[in-house]
Amino acid sequence: MMNGIINIYKEKGFTSFDVVAKLRGILKTRKIGHTGTLDPDAEGVLPVCIGKATKICELLTDKTKEYEAVMLLGRTTDTQDVTGETLTQQEVRCSAKEVEKAVLSFAGDYMQVPPMYSALKVDGRKLCDLARAGVTVERAARPVHIFSIEILSIELPRVRMRVCCSKGTYIRTLCQDVGEVLGCGACMESLLRTRVGEFALADAIKLSEVEAYVIAHRSDAAETEAMQLPFLQAVDTVFLKYESVTVDGQFRKYLYNGNRLRPEMFLEEYESMRMAPVRVYDDEGAFFGIYEYQAEKEDYKPLKVFK
Repeated sequence: MMNGIINIYKEKGFTSFDVVAKLRGILKTRKIGHTGTLDPDAEGVLPVCIGKATKICELLTDKTKEYEAVMLLGRTTDTQDVTGETLTQQEVRCSAKEVEKAVLSFAGDYMQVPPMYSALKVDGRKLCDLARAGVTVERAARPVHIFSIEILSIELPRVRMRVCCSKGTYIRTLCQDVGEVLGCGACMESLLRTRVGEFALADAIKLSEVEAYVIAHRSDAAETEAMQLPFLQAVDTVFLKYESVTVDGQFRKYLYNGNRLRPEMFLEEYESMRMAPVRVYDDEGAFFGIYEYQAEKEDYKPLKVFK
């Protein structure tokens, strides 16, 4: 089975679901999941998990994300971006200095109200579906964190900025909130996601490139899952911040039966193994999963297993 992660460059016009559906057809495999929704008009990094890697979709969704966005001052819309219906329009009288101060004031912790046009659910229904039906519901503000905001250019009424933020942050809403601080309103004109955790824009590949490679290297559909894809990243690349350990061959059965592992079952032994999760490999170098030391039992408990 094909297992791993493809760093897809989602182009404008595609939904995240479209990307997954298209890849299912290209790769002839059904077990695929994306790691965080991007709006159809947004573009950029969308890691897609395949096979056993789908077990880490949630982990990747939680990763820090980086965006480049263009904020348009002087206009507000019902969707908080330029695709929506205009609610207010006014002249922008603030200075570049005032814009910079307002934008940078959002760095750090920030309580953000999710937009109605979002995939969040209320009573089992997506907010965006309710919004399209003309229904508006109360949404509680949620804590998000802006690690950094860098203004790349100011050409009023447009402001281009780079934002590094926590999961659950809506850049559309950030733009609107900046506009409220300035008193002129604002919406998002464009959005490019440049990073999701370890996955960067420079390494992303378009769907058309994936399809072209598969067509060029596949003799028939039955061979697709056995194909070696140079852009398919191994599951363990997501966990490189953790130390790696190898289970002694004589204890392989404990590993493959999903048992907890004792320190003496590893070929390596160092103090940091007990301070953070570790990547566990069998004696042939195959990645098995992530384990964590449990002091009360003096052994290692599996957190995520990929075999």
